[in-house]
Amino acid sequence: MKCPEKGKYFSSNLGNAPQWHPNLRKYLDHMTQDRQGVGRPYSLRYVGALVADVHRSLLDGGIYFYPGDTKHETGKLRLLYECAPLAFVVEQAGGAASTGTGRILDIQATGIHQRVPIAIGARTTSGCTRGS
Repeated sequence: MKCPEKGKYFSSNLGNAPQWHPNLRKYLDHMTQDRQGVGRPYSLRYVGALVADVHRSLLDGGIYFYPGDTKHETGKLRLLYECAPLAFVVEQAGGAASTGTGRILDIQATGIHQRVPIAIGARTTSGCTRGS
């Protein structure tokens, strides 16, 4: 299985967007700008089930992200049994998985329920570049 380099969908709970970092809100604005010649706007497809949303990104490209916010700075998804296993699968298929500041699979766990923000999917939309 190969994750496409790019896609046309993004998945995220936009209900929390007002609490996101300003740079992430700018990224969301960038993704939703109408620029047909460069493949935008991206279309929102959010099921609300992590595996289903990541599965779409794996098959069709695009990105799923669940960032930290002012209430949950370290995110809400668990590193060891949500983020890292999916990051491994997506990276094996040619995609990427990031916290927004680093690669998910480079994180040394400090606790079994440790939470991290995540952006996962096609390399050209996930904030990661080849080799990162």
